Amino acid sequence: MTASKLDQLRQMTTVVADTGDIEAVRRLAPVDCTTNPTLILKAVETPAYADLVDEAIVWGSKAGRGADTVHAVCDRLAVTFGAELTKIVPGRVSTEVDADLSFDTKATIDKARALIAAYRERGIEKDRILVKIASTWEGIQAAKVLQAEGIDCNLTLLFSLPQAVACADAGAFLISPFVGRILDWHVKAGGGPYTAETDPGVVSVKSIYAYYKTFGIQTVVMGASFRNTGEIEALAGCDRLTIGPSLLDELAAAKGDLPRRLSPDSVGAAPARLDLDENAFRFALNEDAMATEKLAEGIRGFVKDLRSLRKLVAARLA
Repeated sequence: MTASKLDQLRQMTTVVADTGDIEAVRRLAPVDCTTNPTLILKAVETPAYADLVDEAIVWGSKAGRGADTVHAVCDRLAVTFGAELTKIVPGRVSTEVDADLSFDTKATIDKARALIAAYRERGIEKDRILVKIASTWEGIQAAKVLQAEGIDCNLTLLFSLPQAVACADAGAFLISPFVGRILDWHVKAGGGPYTAETDPGVVSVKSIYAYYKTFGIQTVVMGASFRNTGEIEALAGCDRLTIGPSLLDELAAAKGDLPRRLSPDSVGAAPARLDLDENAFRFALNEDAMATEKLAEGIRGFVKDLRSLRKLVAARLA
């Protein structure tokens, strides 16, 4: 009997679950798990996790942290869900720094250190955690400092090769190029129709993968934000792929051969080597309308959900 496409994918790519749903992770058995403010908000609003939320609220009400209590409870919720996920997955759990710190290098560093310390208080060492940071110039510079301290980072909201190159220059452990959101932008701009192979998000990840492998860059490439299984299949063989539960279920039910599409042994032509200081990075990003717009939009979206989470927590504390 032919193995499912999910099982075949697992033979060539590390499969990561893109969810804060603890039960979904238990059922799908990924190696790693990623969360973000949107996924944490969704999980917090799910009745099944009321006990975890109640614990954080009770803790916050006793903490006496004044105006900082709401933020502290939100951090605790993120770490609580992350800690539960570390009990299920054998690998890493990604926990995101507040999106409203995306343009503040020092605050990002401080928050990342605090998250790692909170995990350590629960007996979870930093080698089980990836700190997620938006791929702004400020975020990438924060990652450079954190990586030097042995805190591994997942650079997210990544839409372009210049972002990927700057992340590699900073020594980032892992990047998360957003496949589906790149496709969304091009479709909205009137592009297409696209096949899985011509999908602009897939093409972008392949270009980054070729660049990294050609120049011996160790930073892990983890495709993210998928709209359909065709995108995933077109990137089979990528270092890691983070996939939502519904698409993981589709792959688990799908039969047929899944050929390897990416391999470090045959990457094809790579883009020319880039040398980026801050000015060159900002100019290159500005030249790419899609990357500029999707980065800004992504940060706004995460901030909106973070504010919704804080509002929910404030109401509970009151």
